[in-house]
Amino acid sequence: MNVLIVGGGAREHALTWKALQSPLTDAVYCAPGNAATAAIAVNTGFEATDVDAIVRFVSERDVGLTVIGQEAAVAAGLADRLTAIDRLVFGPSAAAGRIESSKAFAKSVMARAGVATPAYQVFDDAGRAKDFVRGERRAFVVKADGLAQGKGTLMPRDAQDTLECIDTLMLRKTVGAAADRIVLEEKIDGREVSLMALVDGDRVVPLPPACDYKRALDGDKGPNTGGMGGYSPVRFFGPGEVDRAVADVLLPVVQTLRQDGTPYRGCLYAGLMVSPSGIQALEFNARFGDPEAQVVLPRLEDDLIPLLEAAARGALGEARPSWSTRSSVGVVLASRGYPGTYQTGFLIEGLGTIERDVFAFHAGTSAGPSGYETAGGRVLTLVALGDSMGEARDRAYRNINRIRFEGMAFRHDLALREIESAVLQ
Repeated sequence: MNVLIVGGGAREHALTWKALQSPLTDAVYCAPGNAATAAIAVNTGFEATDVDAIVRFVSERDVGLTVIGQEAAVAAGLADRLTAIDRLVFGPSAAAGRIESSKAFAKSVMARAGVATPAYQVFDDAGRAKDFVRGERRAFVVKADGLAQGKGTLMPRDAQDTLECIDTLMLRKTVGAAADRIVLEEKIDGREVSLMALVDGDRVVPLPPACDYKRALDGDKGPNTGGMGGYSPVRFFGPGEVDRAVADVLLPVVQTLRQDGTPYRGCLYAGLMVSPSGIQALEFNARFGDPEAQVVLPRLEDDLIPLLEAAARGALGEARPSWSTRSSVGVVLASRGYPGTYQTGFLIEGLGTIERDVFAFHAGTSAGPSGYETAGGRVLTLVALGDSMGEARDRAYRNINRIRFEGMAFRHDLALREIESAVLQ
């Protein structure tokens, strides 16, 4: 069949790479794709939110399966339009996708589903939000209600810092209209983990958990980003914890969405906090995570396409994908200054020298006369596999030393906590 991957980041490069391994695929298209997908698939040039153009393309090229990678395409209603013309699509409707596009909606779904989540308040007025914080005299996590490309969650230190974060989002408009409404959430302690699952409207098939790193700098310092890397598997979140998360978080949410008349089909991503008191859900994404997809997909030993097709048809049945026991570590190579102001247009050297079982998934790159050039904040996700987490980590950082571009920035501490916890046990 012909397959279309919607989006243009490193996540979509990884999905394209995996889709091309399937004997079921004839042609793989990307909308819009990026410089690296152009080398292995066919870029259409259509933006992910150009729903009219994509729908026409799917009909004209007889695309058998459309895979929505980018959250903006979900919110734009691409799945609704494709379903209306009887085209198979892996990705939720806009209504079900509100689980990501509105933090307030997600909280209301969790409340109705009986899912444990930190206490919260919703505000569409900065003054009232600040009055609430002054009355409480403590810090809250400040979240933009809408889509903010991973930059809409701020973690203040104290009450005064919380007031400043409210101004940053609501008055200075650093993420635009996404923060016209905000959620103030209780700060809780624990360890964060990302759990993605394939959902067919009824059934939930979990993928291996992963941990990502959201802060820009080592030691979880600096501003929040779209993600600076991650690793899989996760020692503190084994099969038992996955089963509990499916039973207590994912299934209740899927059942509630179905009861609301908005069944969910696609990848459902849960951001979870694990503490001695149990598992709490922090947020949901309505698609594969980035960078989580880049570290999880290389561990999939089965064909990806039948799994996505089954979910899209509502027919996952008793699917149990086979996963490698190898570890995966992915490090994002970013432009200096990201997630703030940064420069682009610098030549990327050394990509042809990386080792086997190491993958460079492109995000912000362009094709220049002398090779790939930087074209965004997050430039590459360099992913390495190893027989242990330590081997995967060593291989990832060893190969980073082979890549060069002006202003290259990355975290140096990815997966260290996983390795250190293994030593202690």
